[in-house]
Amino acid sequence: MTNLKRYSFIVCFLVPAFTLLGHSLGGAYHFLTFAVVFGLLPILDVTIGSDSSNPTEEEVPSLQNEFYFRFLTYVWAWVQTGLVIWALYEIQTKNHSALEWIGFVLAIGINTGGIGITVAHELGHKNKKIEQWYSKLILMTVCYMHFFIEHNRGHHVNVSTYDDPASSRRGESFYKFYPRTVLGSYLSAWRLEKKRLFKQGKSVWSFENEMISFLIVPLLFIGVVTAALSFYCGRFSWETPAFFFAQSFIAFSLLEMVNYIEHYGLQRKEIAPGKFEKVLPIHSWNQNFAVSNAFLFHLQRHSDHHANAGRRYSALRHFEESPQLPYGYELMVLIALVPPLWFRVMDGRLEEWRRKRYGLPGMETTFKK
Repeated sequence: MTNLKRYSFIVCFLVPAFTLLGHSLGGAYHFLTFAVVFGLLPILDVTIGSDSSNPTEEEVPSLQNEFYFRFLTYVWAWVQTGLVIWALYEIQTKNHSALEWIGFVLAIGINTGGIGITVAHELGHKNKKIEQWYSKLILMTVCYMHFFIEHNRGHHVNVSTYDDPASSRRGESFYKFYPRTVLGSYLSAWRLEKKRLFKQGKSVWSFENEMISFLIVPLLFIGVVTAALSFYCGRFSWETPAFFFAQSFIAFSLLEMVNYIEHYGLQRKEIAPGKFEKVLPIHSWNQNFAVSNAFLFHLQRHSDHHANAGRRYSALRHFEESPQLPYGYELMVLIALVPPLWFRVMDGRLEEWRRKRYGLPGMETTFKK
C-alpha cells in the first residue's frame, strides 16, 4: 500500500471539521456538511476516479495487524462521542433558528451515521474486546446498539436471502424496505439473543440479555447529559434530548439506506430447502471510487467484506466480477430517495447480473418463503 493511500483514510476527520466550521459561521452554513458529502464528494469521485490497487497476499498480514489502521477507528470513536456531547451543549446553551436546527442535526447525523456506524461496523467484526467496546460506544450515540448483534450473527448469515431484513428485494422501494428492515432487524436481534441465552440455560429477562442493556444505556446516556447540562445552565431544554434522538434517527436511517444499496435484488441460490450457496463477492454491489472509499474506510468494497468478514478495512480488495454500482454511496443514497429513478438506474444492471450468474430470464424475483 502506498503512503498516499495509507494516509488517505485520515480524510474522514474533515467531515466533523466542516460541521464545526458550518456551526461557527451559522445560518445556512449549517448545511455545509451536507453540501460537502453529497455534493463535493461525488464530484471528486468522478474527477479522481477509481482505485485500481489491491493488496497482495504478502501484504495482507501486515495490513491486518498494523496498529495504525486500528488507531484511526479508535480515535473516531472518541471524536464521535465528543462531537455528540458538544452538539448537545450547543443546543442547550445557544439559540438556533429552525433552519439552523435542521442543518445542525443533519450535519451531526451525517457524521454519526455516515462515518460513525461505518466505523462501528468495522470494529464490531473484530475479536478484540476493546474493539467491540468501541463499536458499542459508537452505536450507543445513535441508539442502534442492536446492530452489533443482528449484523454479525444475523445479516452475515442470511444475507441475500428472504430471511434477511437488511437485504432489499428487486422492485422494493427504499420507503417499503425501511420499516421492514428497522423493525425486522430489531426483532431478529431479540431472537438471536434469546437463542444464545437459551443454549446457556439462562432467562431472556436478565441483564445478561444485551438487548435489555442496549435499550437502557442510550437512555441513561442522554438522561445524564441532559441532567448535567440542565444543572449547568439552570434550566431544562427539551431540545437537548430531541436533538439527540433526531440525529440518531438520521444516523441509522443512513445506515439502512446503505443496506438498501449494498444488496438490492441480489439473491443466493437455494441449493436445498433452507440451505443456500456460500456468500461470494458477487452477492454485494461494489464501488471503487478512491475518494469516497477513503472517507468510508473501504465500505464500498463490500463484496470482499461479505466474502471475508474478518478482513480489516485496510486489506479489502476490489473485484471486477462483482456487480458494480454506477456511482458512489453518496450519490446512490440520493437516487434511492426517488424510487422511479432508482429502478431505472439499477434494474437493468440487476437483470444483467441475474442473466450472467443464473441464466434467469426477465426480472421476476426468486425471493420465496
